[in-house]
Amino acid sequence: MQSGSRKQLDVARLKAEVTAAGVEILSAHCAADRIRLQYSPEDIVAFSERRELKKAIVSSQALYRFFSVLEVQLKRTEDSER
Repeated sequence: MQSGSRKQLDVARLKAEVTAAGVEILSAHCAADRIRLQYSPEDIVAFSERRELKKAIVSSQALYRFFSVLEVQLKRTEDSER
């Protein structure tokens, strides 16, 4: 869906998808924390499959960019409500 679209949103579906995504992201965060707490960055880079590590990095960067955009929009909305 495009920002500012006049199409009707399926709000219930959107809320369910955001909730599901939040659970999946929390799961990924927990998995990353397990690795972070058990291994040094040097060991992770030295012994991980480079392809898998690079895919995880690209995915996490994409998530960061996406949620950064949402954060800015949320702050704008909160500021305008004041």
